[in-house]
Amino acid sequence: MTNLDDLPIRPDLVGQLPYGAPQIDVPIRLNVNENTFGIPEEVALRIVQRTAEAALTLNRYPDREFMELRQMLAEFLGGNLAAEQIWAANGSNEILQQFFQVFGGPEAKAMSFGPTYSMYANIARTTLTEYQLLPRLDDYSLSSEYVREEIQKAKPQIVILCSPNNPTGTGLALDVIEAAYNSFEGMLLVDEAYQEFSDSPSAISLLPGRPRLVISRTMSKAFAFAGARVGYMAADAAVVDAMRIVRLPYHLSALTQAAAMAALETSGQLLANIEQIKVQRDRIMVGVLKMGLSPLPSDANFVLIQGFQDTHVIFEGLLAKGIIVRDIGIPGCLRVTAGTEAETTKLLGELALLLD
Repeated sequence: MTNLDDLPIRPDLVGQLPYGAPQIDVPIRLNVNENTFGIPEEVALRIVQRTAEAALTLNRYPDREFMELRQMLAEFLGGNLAAEQIWAANGSNEILQQFFQVFGGPEAKAMSFGPTYSMYANIARTTLTEYQLLPRLDDYSLSSEYVREEIQKAKPQIVILCSPNNPTGTGLALDVIEAAYNSFEGMLLVDEAYQEFSDSPSAISLLPGRPRLVISRTMSKAFAFAGARVGYMAADAAVVDAMRIVRLPYHLSALTQAAAMAALETSGQLLANIEQIKVQRDRIMVGVLKMGLSPLPSDANFVLIQGFQDTHVIFEGLLAKGIIVRDIGIPGCLRVTAGTEAETTKLLGELALLLD
């Protein structure tokens, strides 16, 4: 067998590593911000019914434009959106990739404010788009003035704002998004993967009259649908048409479409655990604060905890007890997903023992 060094890969990919969080089979997985409550039986049965119906016609290509799904997503988001303003793909990462394929490239520059989701940089790299990551303010927030000044200095073609931000959980006020949009003539994408866990308003309300604004969402988190790989976006219909230029033919399988529609039909049951997750998120913040750690305020389904003397020791110690969390590379910090009540109890108990 050859190894990677023997292959004539693109020069800019030499030495690069694939993205990926550890996939370790332990009882309590709090490292990738999944919804640990799982799929209710009633919802699972509806998914089985929908996908079974789709299975009867798998000899045919799926609906290339998936207008039924887009209409259902538009109705879920509200804001008088039309199906033509909605696009979907295999996870929000594919939405981001198609977005960069359309609006990025060798002559474009993208920017964001970090620490933030690492896939922005990865997708920029694979689409040959220059990427600039500017620091957030000391408390990881963003102000209208700061965002405006930095965008005007950088003169990018793409700006990405993550709200709530991953990995800090920091929310973003609508006036910051408005300031960003008005600061340049390029495309602004607001990544709202964790919006359902936030009490702040969605940027969906800003779409009217802003054709360069894109709102990205996912069904992986709040919908407990990570394994289905469904991401979507809302934007001006012209932006959706642009995405259709770069999408692969029939990119969203018939089974994926069927499962997503079943999830939307039963969204009440799937989203019923959001308040419980927020309770556990806040419980984690209070619990670790009593241990002398510094949790960041979070609008998401996770908490970034600061103040560890040795994150490796804590990570390995929790792992030995059947709990996996996420070391996201910020010194002294670990990110922890809010799970069930029992999972939170186990996490806080084991963490207290490790810190004692």
